[in-house]
This record gives sequence, structure tokens and C-alpha cells, in this order.
Amino acid sequence: MTTSQTAPPPEATPRRRRRWRYLAGFLVLAVLLVVGGRLAWSWWNPFGEQTIDRSQPVLLQSIKDLSRFEAATGNFQVVVDLEKDAAFLPDAVKGSRTLFVGAGSVDAYVDFSGMATNAVTVSEDRTQATIRLPRAQLEKPNLDNNRSYVFAQQRGLFDRVQDFLSSSPGDQRELYMLAEKKIGEAAVSSDLRARADANTRTMLTGMLRSLGFTKVTVKFTDEP
Repeated sequence: MTTSQTAPPPEATPRRRRRWRYLAGFLVLAVLLVVGGRLAWSWWNPFGEQTIDRSQPVLLQSIKDLSRFEAATGNFQVVVDLEKDAAFLPDAVKGSRTLFVGAGSVDAYVDFSGMATNAVTVSEDRTQATIRLPRAQLEKPNLDNNRSYVFAQQRGLFDRVQDFLSSSPGDQRELYMLAEKKIGEAAVSSDLRARADANTRTMLTGMLRSLGFTKVTVKFTDEP
């Protein structure tokens, strides 16, 4: 016994195709509406923020000629442990403790403008030269903001509320100033200035010998 299958009417296939076309067109329209809505919201978002730089042009105030030799640079790092306690309140209520990592450098230089008029003496045959220099000095510590950061911090309840209401919460100026002071003190007690003196002597000796002087003597003003 054979069974016969009825074929779909010829108009069914075009009808299905139209349905799929309608569905695909609806999906494309929905995607366009979503994308367009997001773009419109990003353009007209009333809560969006826009950054406008209204800074004035840089004004050159002065130019100074430098007459000094940057002879050495020391890199330093210090961990500042700053604690502030209240006299009659526990630390959980009033008080703070901050661990701050300060990293920076100190330059040592010799100021050639401080040389006396007779600081350089040359022999008659121009084979010997003697130079007297002032000792090296230290620049102000220069903290590196990219390598200086708060490592850990504990604050009491009152301090948290005060920071929340303050116009400049988390002010770190005191930490930076304390780190600069400690780095400056470390630079003074280090051999940075002695290294700068030695580098300056080496530089001047090599330069004058390249000019034809066979004997070069570099002394500092505090040397006999």
C-alpha cells in the first residue's frame, strides 16, 4: 500500500521567503535603532561630562644663562610613616596613619660663575694649566610624582567625615614636603657632592688635555 505526500501549494514558498525578509528587515531596523539611540544619548546626555581646557598660553617671564656643570645626580627613595593622634580620643574615632613612598632625585652641580678672575692660570709655554673651583652644591630635591604614592592609610571616623566634606580631600602636600626634607637630608649626608667634585675634576682635566695642555691641575677653593 503506498502513501502519497501532498506537496505544498506553490504560493507557500514565496510566502515563507517574504516572512524571512520581513524578519531580517525588522532585526536590521532594531539594530539601527539601538545604535542610533546610544549615539544620540551620548550626544545629548544631560548627565555627561565634557572637559574643556581654557588655560591661557604659556608666558615666558625670563631667561637666565646657566654657567654651571651638572656633575652628578643621586636617586633616593624614602618611606614616610606619618601618624596623627588625638589626645583623648581613640584612633578609631580621631586619628590617622599614612605610609607614603617618596621617590626623587637630587642634582649636584659646580657653579662656574662663582670663580674668581684669577681662577685659571696658564704657564708661559702653554703646557700647564691650573684651575681653582668652588665646591659642588646640591639642588633642591625633585620628587617624581609617577613613583611617589600612598602605600597604606588608616583614618578615624572623624577624619573620614572631614575628608568627605573638605574641598580638597586626601591632601598630600604635607607628605610630599616631608619626603623632600628627608631626601634632602639624605643627599647632604651622602657622598654626592664628593662625587660631583671628582666628576668635575675629571671633565676639566680631559678637556684641557685635549686642547694641548700636558699637565692640568684642578683644585678647589678650600684646598691649599
